[in-house]
Amino acid sequence: MATLAKKRLQGCADIGILYSPISRLEVVTNHPRCFSAIYGRKSMAKAKKSKPKKAKKSGRKPNAAFMRPMSTTSTLAAVIGSGAMPRTEVTKKLWAYIKRNNLQDKMNRRMINADDKLRAVFGGKSQVSMFDMTKLVSKHLS
Repeated sequence: MATLAKKRLQGCADIGILYSPISRLEVVTNHPRCFSAIYGRKSMAKAKKSKPKKAKKSGRKPNAAFMRPMSTTSTLAAVIGSGAMPRTEVTKKLWAYIKRNNLQDKMNRRMINADDKLRAVFGGKSQVSMFDMTKLVSKHLS
């Protein structure tokens, strides 16, 4: 017990260690970290009574502009399919196309290597950053 307590208390400077003749270790401290190291409790302070938490209201509503169906141009429809769909769905389908055809750059995963269909959507660029992709795709939505 004594050696175990010594090992636990090596890093604390607020401790006075008293040895009795029976080789019993007594520790004189009020420091909560030292107390928990010896007795295995989180702290010697009494636990505060917590107030009952109020249920949070889900006040977040989806943005109507993102959910409004948009029509796509023929070049974008060749990649993701035709029909009116929200911007979020366009982005999901575009990422599905990119992952399915392994168009992300191997070294820099933020860059997208365009194939023939995507090059028309990206305005002739052969490589586009994923952050610029949405800006370039928005030109094909109306």
